[in-house]
Formats: sequence, C-alpha cells, structure tokens
Amino acid sequence: MGNPHAVIWVDDAMRFPVAQYGPGLETHTVFPRRCNIEFATVTGPHAIDMRVWERGSGETLACGTGACATAVAAILTGRCEKRAEISLRGGRLAIEWEGPEHPVYMTGPATHVFDGEIECI
Repeated sequence: MGNPHAVIWVDDAMRFPVAQYGPGLETHTVFPRRCNIEFATVTGPHAIDMRVWERGSGETLACGTGACATAVAAILTGRCEKRAEISLRGGRLAIEWEGPEHPVYMTGPATHVFDGEIECI
C-alpha cells in the first residue's frame, strides 16, 4: 500500500477497544517505524467492518490504504472474495483485488472540504 499496515481480526470491530490496544501495537518493537493498525471483522463473503488506529494520529474515521490492506489480507487468507465493501465509521469503501501482480482498486465517495491559496514570496 505504500505505508505499513497490520490487520488484526477481531470478533466485533465496531465494539473493539481500539484506543486501548492501538497505541501499543502502533509502537511495538516489531514495527520500528510504527504502523497503522486495522481491527477488522468479516461479516460476509463481500463485507468487512473495520476500524483503524493510524500511526501518529490515533483512531480515525476512515483510511483508504487501511481498507485496501484489510481487503487484501482477507482475500489472501480466504476470509472474503475478490470484492469487498469495507464499512468504517466514516463511511463505506468498495475494494477490488484480483490477486498478486494486479492493482488494488478502491471506490468510494469524495467530498470537497477545503479551498486555499498560498502566496509565494
């Protein structure tokens, strides 16, 4: 994905105590540069619930690369099919992956949240 992820399968991701376990896992010695931690539950052959503890930020409402990493981990371990809808607290993302040597595709909503200008001196 371009950044480090660890996917942990739990019984109920939406109720899991992410704030209790996220900080210690993010900074564990097996991750010398820290790591994003995904807590996930497969709820069907095309459905996964997920929450994320992002390195340096804490729990966030969503993470695109985390959703991709979770779907790939689920596919590689036989937990779901090649397409999955990832449900996060911030919304849903559709992830598709055909397997090694293929790109991961993510589809989801985009919302414009900011305009800005920078004056260069």
